[in-house]
Amino acid sequence: MAREAEWEGIRSAFEDPEEAAVISRAFDSFAQYERTAHWKATHARRQAFYSLPREQWQVLAGPPFNYLQTLERVDEAIDSNGDLARAIIKASLPAFVPAKPEGAEGADKEIEMPLKWVKTAKPQDIDKARCTIRQFFRDWSAGGEAERKLCYGPVMQALCNEKANKPTGQDSPLLKVLVPGAGLGRLVFDLTANGFDAEGNEISYHQLLGSSYILNMCEREGQHTIYPWIHSFSNHKTRENHLRGYQVPDVHPATRLAEAQKLGRVGTMSMVAADFLCLYSDKAHKDTYDAVAAVFFLDTAPNILRYLETIFHCLKPGGILVNFGPLLWHFEDDAPSKHNTDDEGNSGRLGTETNGIADPGSYELTDEEVMELVGRVGFMVESRETGLEAPYIRDTESMMQSVYKASTWVARKPESRSRKPSAFDL
Repeated sequence: MAREAEWEGIRSAFEDPEEAAVISRAFDSFAQYERTAHWKATHARRQAFYSLPREQWQVLAGPPFNYLQTLERVDEAIDSNGDLARAIIKASLPAFVPAKPEGAEGADKEIEMPLKWVKTAKPQDIDKARCTIRQFFRDWSAGGEAERKLCYGPVMQALCNEKANKPTGQDSPLLKVLVPGAGLGRLVFDLTANGFDAEGNEISYHQLLGSSYILNMCEREGQHTIYPWIHSFSNHKTRENHLRGYQVPDVHPATRLAEAQKLGRVGTMSMVAADFLCLYSDKAHKDTYDAVAAVFFLDTAPNILRYLETIFHCLKPGGILVNFGPLLWHFEDDAPSKHNTDDEGNSGRLGTETNGIADPGSYELTDEEVMELVGRVGFMVESRETGLEAPYIRDTESMMQSVYKASTWVARKPESRSRKPSAFDL
């Protein structure tokens, strides 16, 4: 995937002052990750440790506990995670910060983050950077393969079944698949390697910066070692598990695509930075995609009806929506309307303009109610399975285990419209 094509959407967003502020905070949050992680994980613990009575901390400092050595090893692990954070910054900055002209003072130096960006990240931004680094375990390590098979597997199988029913000649177009909420881009990459034209959509700049680096700039398989479990000291059976590292990426994207090309057709790959509702509900995206692959995505909607209407709008007649995920409604306790109204309670919307996911209004449905809504929108549900085990960045060796019981289903847009017109038809 060419970098110019991938970053086109972000560059245009950078012209908006509010979006530019969000992007700069994302960069600064990766820059602050290491310092903040050291403070929270080890510095505060050292202070608490030495607050113990001397005879107690001396016991814990010696074998077999070696608590101070544990804190040193955690610091080293944080530094390793920080290597990845710095690589993301270094690889992405040239898309936003122009290089100095050849011959100018400092032109031979690496591009640095502008001073006005430094220390702009808010606590929630830094937390997103930490979560993004952890997510590399799920999407780009061999340790996360089991999770990927559980959630991406049913989606890939449904799409392969769909492809098997289409013409397969060398001149036949590949199925065009949209992946909203694409995160770090692993599903987009896997679809491309398996012969689909895949387009990822993501609104989080943390995820976009991370996916851009791993897909385009990472030089080799296993270039980085990340330690996803070091930020918490709870529920570890052994210290070795607490400090377990994983190499990322588990495959080098460019090398894997070249290998796939020798075995058959590979698709195209792109990533678009945009609010899903704002972009894909426009006229240009009407009847565009053969399939939409929604993995852990539908429950990010404050208004799932708008999600479903938008997906219906951008699918070709006869196209399919393949869903996999739970219903952890992301806005349950923090509806967008709380942030998007003036002092008199007005939403700020003018006419038919939309703020996308930030539009006011929020509600939560059960799985059965979601399926009813899918039919009301106009889809025909062709298959459905519930209760599928779906962990999310799970440490399988932890003393605390959490797992979703996900729902997966395939719904088709009819070849001919047989429902009432929606707002997107006007």
